[in-house]
Amino acid sequence: MEKAVQTSQRTDQELSSVQFLTITAAFVALTYIFTAFINVKLPIAANGGLIHLGNVPLFIGAILFGKKTGAIAGGIGMGLFDLLSGWTLWAPFTLIIVGIMGFTVGKLTEDPRHQNMKWYVIAIAAACVIKVAGYYLAEVIIYGNPLAPVSSIPGNLVQIGVAAVIVLVVITPLNLAARKTGLKKQL
Repeated sequence: MEKAVQTSQRTDQELSSVQFLTITAAFVALTYIFTAFINVKLPIAANGGLIHLGNVPLFIGAILFGKKTGAIAGGIGMGLFDLLSGWTLWAPFTLIIVGIMGFTVGKLTEDPRHQNMKWYVIAIAAACVIKVAGYYLAEVIIYGNPLAPVSSIPGNLVQIGVAAVIVLVVITPLNLAARKTGLKKQL
């Protein structure tokens, strides 16, 4: 009997691990796809810049499935884009900056009392600060100039702003759907 209980618990843990890996891999892929294929190159920033929708699945994954999924989906999904799209120099910075963004959004919204619009806005605003500050510092390191990165700030703000609007519109129905289908445990 005891062995059956242990086997049952192990199976539940294994299913949980498989579910986590599957969901996280899906959000890595979505983040990469939304970054690679839904973007506009900017002619104004020092590095050319890019506005994309990769933050949409990043924020959704972090809010629905937590800080680990958010960190991995963001860091790897966007870092992979950098590696495969000619932005290779940026990949280590992206892995760290966007990983921290995803972790932060997930951490701020994981508490059941924080599963509401107010906290979603706070979490996305925190991610915006991390993105702007992180990429500003990355550009200072890369270009050796504290003024050049200033031209990237408007693009980063627009990118997060557009993602925020989309996410805030769709997150409540997605949250309900994830709970109803059993992808997300009831809080």
